[in-house]
Parts: sequence; structure tokens; C-alpha cells
Amino acid sequence: MPFDIARTRAAYPALAEGHVHLDGAGGTQTAGPVIEAVAEAMRTAIGNRSAANLPGRRSLDLVDAARTAVADLVGAVPEGVVLGPSATALTYTLARTLGASWRPGDEVVVSRLDHDANVRPWIQAAEAAGATVRWAEFDGRTGELPAGQYADLVGERTRLVAVTAGSNAIGTVPDVAAIAKTAHAAGALVCVDGVHAVPHGPTDLATLGADFLVTSAYKWSGPHLAAMVADPARWERLRPAKLRPSSDAVPDRFEYGTPSFPLLAGVAAAVDHLAGLDPAATGRRRARLRTSLAAAQAYEEALLARLLDGLAGLPGVTVLGSPARRCPTVSFRLANLSPAATQEALGAAGLCLSSGDYYAYEYFRTLGLRDSGGAVRASIYHYNTAAEVDRLLAELDVLAGTGGRMAG
Repeated sequence: MPFDIARTRAAYPALAEGHVHLDGAGGTQTAGPVIEAVAEAMRTAIGNRSAANLPGRRSLDLVDAARTAVADLVGAVPEGVVLGPSATALTYTLARTLGASWRPGDEVVVSRLDHDANVRPWIQAAEAAGATVRWAEFDGRTGELPAGQYADLVGERTRLVAVTAGSNAIGTVPDVAAIAKTAHAAGALVCVDGVHAVPHGPTDLATLGADFLVTSAYKWSGPHLAAMVADPARWERLRPAKLRPSSDAVPDRFEYGTPSFPLLAGVAAAVDHLAGLDPAATGRRRARLRTSLAAAQAYEEALLARLLDGLAGLPGVTVLGSPARRCPTVSFRLANLSPAATQEALGAAGLCLSSGDYYAYEYFRTLGLRDSGGAVRASIYHYNTAAEVDRLLAELDVLAGTGGRMAG
């Protein structure tokens, strides 16, 4: 059955404004059921978590529902889901906690392909412990992250390998399972940044080989919250810095302060929404998620192919990288316009894209493009259409012929 794009778009109220949203990598628009769930939670009496009264029990239920929903999304268990304000904040918490046990001579491996949120926390934790940082390099031409290099990078002193499941800059999908296998053979842990990958297809924690996986709900139609998942037994062995009276239970001990209960209602609603993208999907929510996200992935990949074919035919357009497996994300530059000027011109035409380095700091620094403005990013999500892709290509065709008159 063809992906029902009309039905899908109808679920996103913001699309009615008429903008073309081609930067899902920076954050998607919010699904209607998510908005309704958040609003309903805010209209309802909610108290601090407690079994002693109904408002307190509602809060307990909202937390449990959010944990269960995220677990279904990525193939984890609710008891292993740590909730937090952002992927960056959660990764810093994990890095500080793990780093407290590192010693001089220990090693961590990070990647120059990653978002800085899965690089800098590990570098800083290593520096604090006197540990050594080793770098996995990407292929400058293709944007691939060769898994074979990890055999030389990982050794008996490696404590952690941090790697992305999908580049937020050019979409590269590394062979995380192979990288994790190499890391685990040496006794190292693996932290996977799933922020860009999880929205674009079925995800399974065990298949990836991730000891820790982080994801952000606002990248998959939800509110601005994040989650980091792991085996509960893994969390049990870790002792984060925390307030003395706060819960010492897992996963609560890793969550600081009182959560936003209404936004947690939105997390669960977002996962339910994703599970219903394919109306023919059946079974429990985990099964429906796999079916629906596979259908959305196939739809997005067709749009990505259309975009890449179109960009290849435009004069003066340079696409960065050509990975064999990629999320539906493309970075490009126009020869006659700076990335910022390109973004601004497209914005004036009603197309919303990003420019700069999008926190893929090491990627753009390695290519020598960061100081010249990085690139422009087009990132497709399942509510985008072929007509929107064609509109972007048409606008770029016009801009490519401006001869630099709009530069500056």
C-alpha cells in the first residue's frame, strides 16, 4: 500500500501555515495528538509523584507511560529508560558518571563524523581523568565511517566507544553493529547517538549492539525532551552525582529535578502517533512501530533519491559526501552564494532549511569548511512531499544562476 502522505500531513497542524519544512534534522513539527496530549495533561490536576492521591498517581502514570513508549520505540525495557531535557544533557550525565572511574592510561574513542554532543562530553571527561582520546576518521570523499579502523583504535585500555547511528550533517549510517562488536571484544562500552537515526526507521538496541542509546523526542514529532536507554543492570552499576534525598532507584537516580509531566504525556503520544503512520500495521505497539517506521523510511528514501538526482543536475551545486547508506539528509553548497545567504534566500521563498555546521563541528572542521560557513542542510521527514523537493530544486536552480548578486 502506498504511503498515505495526505493522511500523514493532516496530523501536523503547523503545516497549514504553508512553509516547506526541510530540516527535520534540526527538529520536526509537532504532531496534533502530541499537542492534544500535552494540553490535556496541563488541564488535568497533576501533583508531585505520589501514590497517596490521584494527582500524584497521575504523575507516576505519565512517567511510566513515557518510559514504556520510548522502550517500545527502540527495543528496550521501561526500567532502562532515563528521561531528561536533551540528548546533550543526558550524555554529559553519563560521561561524568563513567569518567569518574577512568584513570590515566585509559582510552576513549570518538568519531569526527558525530554531532558534538557525542564528542565533547567524552573528551572533557577524558581530560578530567587523564585518559587518552583516540579519533575515528571519516572518508573525506564519501563521508563513510569505515568500521575496520576500529580494530586499530580499540584496545585493552579502551573504556568507551562513542559513535553515531546516523550523521546529522550528511546522513551517513555507519555499521554500528560491527563497531560495537569490536568494542565489546575489548571489554569497552558503546554509546550510540541515535538522535538522527531513530526518526527514520525501525531501531533495535540489541541489533545495534549499543550499551547506551540516546534519542530526542522533538526529532520524531514530539516535545523537547530526550531519553537515554540501557539495560537496567548497566544503570545499576553506575553512581551519578545526585541530591541526597532524591531517589536512588534506577532509572530515577539519573534524572535531576521534577520532570515536565505534561511534556512526558507528549512523549507517549508521539510514539503512539509513529506507530499509526501505517494504518494497516497490526499487533502490539512495538510491532506497529516497526511496520509504520519501515513504511515511512521507504517513503523518505524515495524523496531522498529524487533530491539527490535533482541536485546532481544543478550547476554550481556541490553535495557533501556520498555514503552508501544514509538517513534522508543532504548537505550542499552553492558556488556563488555563502551557506548563510543561501539559507536566507530559501527562507524568503518559504523554504526552511539550516546552514552552518549544525554542531557537526569535527566534520566541517576536518573538511576545512567550518570557517567559510559550513553548508546548507536539507533533511527530509515523512510529512514532506515530492512537490516540496521539486520546489527546493527549482529555487536552487534560480539561485545558482544569480552570479553572486545575492551574496553577502
